[in-house]
Amino acid sequence: MAAIKIQVERRTGLGKNKVDKLRQGDFVPGVVYGKGEETEHIQVDRRSFDKVYRSAGMSTLIDLELDGNIAPVLIKEVQVHPFKRQYLHVDFQKLNMDETVKLTIPIILVGRENIEDKEAILIQQLDEIEIECLPMDIPQSIEVDVSHIDFNTPVFVSDLDIFTNEDIVVFREADDVIASLIEPTSEEELEELEEDVEEIDADEVPVIGEEESEEEPEEE
Repeated sequence: MAAIKIQVERRTGLGKNKVDKLRQGDFVPGVVYGKGEETEHIQVDRRSFDKVYRSAGMSTLIDLELDGNIAPVLIKEVQVHPFKRQYLHVDFQKLNMDETVKLTIPIILVGRENIEDKEAILIQQLDEIEIECLPMDIPQSIEVDVSHIDFNTPVFVSDLDIFTNEDIVVFREADDVIASLIEPTSEEELEELEEDVEEIDADEVPVIGEEESEEEPEEE
């Protein structure tokens, strides 16, 4: 059993008008699909989904309950309105616990505050990584400590704990760089780099899945 659970309801009302009414009623329309299984149209309470999505993201196993039956799933795709920040649609992928699954896990840098050279700029070249494993072996998160990073010693994929885990296939080379330090040559360059990093942070938006779209999804 997964640590995170969500309850959904079967959805019989299809089509744009009925879907719009669902959203107005604080529900998110969606589907549940699995290999060799018929796609099921569902709806989920927006607040419940928001809580689960914020906690699980798209890389944590979830127990989904539908009609009294519980199945392990991943949130595969989330469509969000570009202006209203409203959930438009969600896809849940049902998993077979005996079959491996490919997914992308975010890489989280920790220990930034302990970097000795406070004038240096920490650059994260790789912020996510694709892996393959059984559902039960999906890591909750991938963290890497950058406390001891210096100009001559970047953090590599080989430094990740999952890289030596025999139960997880990592689709990256050992010497791919995750993070490194850059030493500005002048105060002007330091300010420019800091501004670039701030702009990147300011432009970050919630992950909405495999395919981003500004148009609302079509419903049968």
